[in-house]
Amino acid sequence: MKLVVAGTGYVGLVAGVCFAEKGHDVTCVDVDEHKVKQMEAGISPIYEEGLEELMQKNNAAGRLHYTTDYRSAYRDADAIFIGVGTPEQPDGSANLGYIATVSRQIAESVERDCLVVVKSTVPVGTNDKVEQFIKDFLIHDVKIEVASNPEFLAQGSAVRDTLHAARIIIGTESKEAEKLLMEIYEPFGLPVVSVSRRSAEMTKYASNDFLALKISYMNDIANLCELVGANIEDVAKGMSYDARIGANFLKAGIGYGGSCFPKDTKALKFLAEKAGYHLETVEAAVSVNQRQKTRLFRKASDRMITFQGLKVAVLGLAFKPGTDDLREAPSIDNVDLLLEEGADLYAYDPVAEDNFRKRYPQITYVDNPEKALEGANICFIFTEWKEISEVPARRYKELMQTPLVYDGRNVYDITEMKENGVEYYSIGR
Repeated sequence: MKLVVAGTGYVGLVAGVCFAEKGHDVTCVDVDEHKVKQMEAGISPIYEEGLEELMQKNNAAGRLHYTTDYRSAYRDADAIFIGVGTPEQPDGSANLGYIATVSRQIAESVERDCLVVVKSTVPVGTNDKVEQFIKDFLIHDVKIEVASNPEFLAQGSAVRDTLHAARIIIGTESKEAEKLLMEIYEPFGLPVVSVSRRSAEMTKYASNDFLALKISYMNDIANLCELVGANIEDVAKGMSYDARIGANFLKAGIGYGGSCFPKDTKALKFLAEKAGYHLETVEAAVSVNQRQKTRLFRKASDRMITFQGLKVAVLGLAFKPGTDDLREAPSIDNVDLLLEEGADLYAYDPVAEDNFRKRYPQITYVDNPEKALEGANICFIFTEWKEISEVPARRYKELMQTPLVYDGRNVYDITEMKENGVEYYSIGR
């Protein structure tokens, strides 16, 4: 089937590549000529495990194409998937400007009946508006229908999450649209849940916000564990055996980040307020997460008289392992505070360094964790990269001037660190 994907970020590019991998003829559209040439050369503009290899494979097979010429791409597509960003606005609402731009381009370009599928995360009711918007600007006498097909991928495992998803959600208002989407996804061999457009839109927000709430709940419990002498890892283990709770998203830390949870919790809160409803649970998740991000810095501030002139090792910059994404990364909040206090920062991250350097050129960057630790007075761990967790506990004592470690991801065993002479603080333990 001839598919077009608008946007080549995490959502659009991963979707396009995976559609091609399942045998569809896919064209990815982007406004950035340099980015298009980069992708044509088989180079991924984002760091995502397995993505570049699949790009190269399907480029070579002639199933995957890239262009800035949206008119030609949209003209005779069977289906057009919209995967552009819906960034958060200051009031928490979603910015639908990119959706609107693509929608008008589609309206002015299509020359045959076409299904437009919105994969971007959008407020409930947006797809109704997109359909009407496209019809308002149609040039040719064609039939257009809009469907919702929200993605549930996680950065760092996006390819795997797409090819082996637990379910595919489709939201349609006609049997014809449902049938076409079923055919598109048939090669994936995955369960398809077919609902209305508005239910599909809400499913995306409800799912992400439930997971965000689960993370914030565990972080809140972790903070209480510290006060009463319990261990959050023991608590999580005990909880995980309950099938009603499950084992996922029980790991305590310094909060969630990335492109989805922060944005989607705020967007759902905004949607609820607009509807005249007070969504207390989601508001609590947002509040807890914001406080949790700087918990390490506050702990260290209670211990230190000053950070002025101290060498501080910063291990991990991305919001999670497996990605170079810095959006809402806890490292940013803490680095800002440390720089304000006059600390001399030495940072390590295996893939996010270049992105971080653009924002903080004044920081010293090193190519391995041990270089950051050499002569350091204090160390903060913000991301649980394997390259960091593999540093032996004894090396902190051997390399640091003062073996003082604040671990926001509970990478190390408390006893092991203590036995190796490291003053060690973690979350909920």
